[in-house]
Amino acid sequence: MERKVICVLAMVLMLALSSLAQSQEETCTMAPRERMNCGFPGVTPQQCKERGCCFDDTVRGFPWCFHPHVVVEDPQEEECPF
Repeated sequence: MERKVICVLAMVLMLALSSLAQSQEETCTMAPRERMNCGFPGVTPQQCKERGCCFDDTVRGFPWCFHPHVVVEDPQEEECPF
């Protein structure tokens, strides 16, 4: 019984710590339809970058200056080491 309690407490602690240290990264790689406008008509690549946004003028009909996509890594469940 004590071993199960320790295992459960270890899992709870790992989940709590992993949610605090959850890794978030940003990427400019996304489908054009997923782009959310971050600029204005005539925005330059430099102005877009200064806003912390992505710039890609190769796809007509979609925003050229757009917000990066946030990639969140989910913590993986691990087996109890005890």
